[in-house]
Amino acid sequence: MNPTTLIYIAVMAGVTYLIRMLPFAFFTKKIENRYVRSFLHYIPYAVLSAMTIPAIFYSTDSPVTAAVGTAVAVVMAYFDLPLIAVALAASAAAFIAGLFI
Repeated sequence: MNPTTLIYIAVMAGVTYLIRMLPFAFFTKKIENRYVRSFLHYIPYAVLSAMTIPAIFYSTDSPVTAAVGTAVAVVMAYFDLPLIAVALAASAAAFIAGLFI
């Protein structure tokens, strides 16, 4: 294994550890401010959306097929259908849209 790769792995391990350890070190008591707690509550959803949405539109050759799959997924998720059904239907819709485009 290349020594540079080991350095990269060590740096990433350190960064990951610091990100997880620092909140425990600095925030010893419970956060009482409701606005800060509300903000922290929505961070995981915002980060997940920021990572997922671009990946959706770069996953196919055509942005139109990605938009069709996304629209189907949003509509099905709105009606509280199971995740596997939403994923399969969105994939099928993108595939079928790709056949016509």
